[in-house]
Amino acid sequence: MASIEFTAFARNTEGRGASRRMRRQGKTPGIVYGGPSEPAPIELDHNALIHALRNEAFHSSILTMKLNGGTTKVLLRDLQMHPYRHEVLHIDFQRVDENRKIHMKVPLHFVNADVSPAVKVSGAIVSHVITELSIVCLPKDLPEFIEVDLSELDTGHSLHVSGVKLPAGVTAVSHGTLDPVVATAVVPKAIVETEEETIAAAEGTEAVATAGTAVAGAEVKAAESKVSEKGGEKKEAAKEEKKK
Repeated sequence: MASIEFTAFARNTEGRGASRRMRRQGKTPGIVYGGPSEPAPIELDHNALIHALRNEAFHSSILTMKLNGGTTKVLLRDLQMHPYRHEVLHIDFQRVDENRKIHMKVPLHFVNADVSPAVKVSGAIVSHVITELSIVCLPKDLPEFIEVDLSELDTGHSLHVSGVKLPAGVTAVSHGTLDPVVATAVVPKAIVETEEETIAAAEGTEAVATAGTAVAGAEVKAAESKVSEKGGEKKEAAKEEKKK
């Protein structure tokens, strides 16, 4: 993946008043820190920054910052937005040391949910419980995103962090013994109720059929009993006639 570049300018003024004037001029104040150099105040063109922030990779990739005629590898570390305007108030970048591991949050891209048993067989809805993952790796191994394969997800089961295949050199950050859920599959209530109604209807039909058979059998036995009684009455009448 090609490195994302952006341009920053050295900032010689600091303080709230200077920052407000800078924002009115269409600029965003920021700072770059880390590494052997001292923290340095910078400023960026606000419109160019807003455009860059629309790119998901800008938030989780190694960036190339052009500053004072040179280039520096940095990571976006913090972003302060205006409470209700689409305006960046301040931005922080951290210099990257190629030989030191970094701690980052990387977005998750979910694939193959439509061919999973949960969706294809049971009509379940897959819920993405977390959409980004905290990882540790060397800068050279930092992925733009991590792909999560849901093709084996079944109803009533969940995919945990331990089940996500990570790129080489990347380790998920764990908190103690916790193994957070990444995605889960749930069958919608309407589908469950429909299935239950179908089963209940089938059982009801079967019960009616069984009851009908029992009633028919009872009627047949009653008819046979009546025939038997009539036959007995005729035999008794014949005996009485002979005696006379």
